[in-house]
Amino acid sequence: MAGRASAGSESVGREGEERVLAVRSPRFPRFLSNVAVFVFVMISGTSGLEAVSDDLSSSPRALSKAFRDASSKAIPSVVTIIVFGQAEEGEEEGMDEEFENVPLESGPSFLPPTGLGSGVAIAKDVVLTNNHVVRDAKRVIVRLQDGTELNVGKVIGDVTSDIATLRLAEDAQLSTASLGNSEAVEIGDWVLAIGSPFQLEATVSAGIISAKDRALPNIPRASLLQTDAVINPGNSGGPLINIDGEVIGINTAIATRNGVFQGIGFAVPIDQARWIAEELLEHGKVRRSKIGVQLAELKRAFADQLGMEMNSGVVAYQVTKGSPAEKGGMHSMDVITEFGGRRVRRPAELRQVIERRAAGTAQKVKVVRHGEELELEVTLEAADE
Repeated sequence: MAGRASAGSESVGREGEERVLAVRSPRFPRFLSNVAVFVFVMISGTSGLEAVSDDLSSSPRALSKAFRDASSKAIPSVVTIIVFGQAEEGEEEGMDEEFENVPLESGPSFLPPTGLGSGVAIAKDVVLTNNHVVRDAKRVIVRLQDGTELNVGKVIGDVTSDIATLRLAEDAQLSTASLGNSEAVEIGDWVLAIGSPFQLEATVSAGIISAKDRALPNIPRASLLQTDAVINPGNSGGPLINIDGEVIGINTAIATRNGVFQGIGFAVPIDQARWIAEELLEHGKVRRSKIGVQLAELKRAFADQLGMEMNSGVVAYQVTKGSPAEKGGMHSMDVITEFGGRRVRRPAELRQVIERRAAGTAQKVKVVRHGEELELEVTLEAADE
């Protein structure tokens, strides 16, 4: 079950253990490793041994320095979000028993805090966070790293992606984050999660990207990054950063059986979150497009049936009658390989491409039908929210 929260990392230990087992396995006896080092030293002399020693000792220090540099770059842009007046159903952080001791310089006595989360500044007066952190709030306050508390004047959220933007009600010069490229993120990459779990502000945890393109039923419009960096109640809305200190995701949920972190956390990729934020700030809502197709992965069964390689496109499993796809000549069981000039291999990838193209525009679509590649043209329609 996926629970809302805003996941530590045992990946270093596990990876290290796997490497040790590999070296000690019968396929690679330890003496061969020793022979390799001996041969290297004989060839390169004493300097070779020193190089090996220096490399072994410097690697942990280099990783530690990378973590320090990334943290110091990102932390100034991370804020704590304190929410007032949410109904009981909006209290998804499980923090209500903790709020009695929250010091608030400007908090109204008649509205006790009802929610606590994190956020990241993406402009001088704009904070990006999760929609579930601020949903139905009567008042929202942003607390900076130096303790300064600022009132939020406007909250605009998108339920289906769980992203919200907060525009401050007063002049501010927030330290803005550097936004990275989540498309470039690979499984196994180091990442850091930053936020305010259990009111512990600017907490940093390390982990890796465990998987990509994860789906959760309560966040239907997001194709999520999975991580084992620790995410707990209060981390929601905070940034997931790469080793260069760039934001590559917004921490949003955990898979849990007891309400706290159990090794699996999820983040909305920053490429998607950034686009949603731009839509919310400019138009007050997210404008999405559709073509009217139920999509499916090109897995083994479909691939064998259609005579194609696995994951070489996306199956148009069902085409809605009267939809833009049908009007453009698309048939059920066509395999979409390219949309609007972009190669697509996964349903989530194709959905995002379609959503972000403007309604009313004509898009070239390449499909494979009975082994033959065809080029169609589909005119997008606005999606119903």
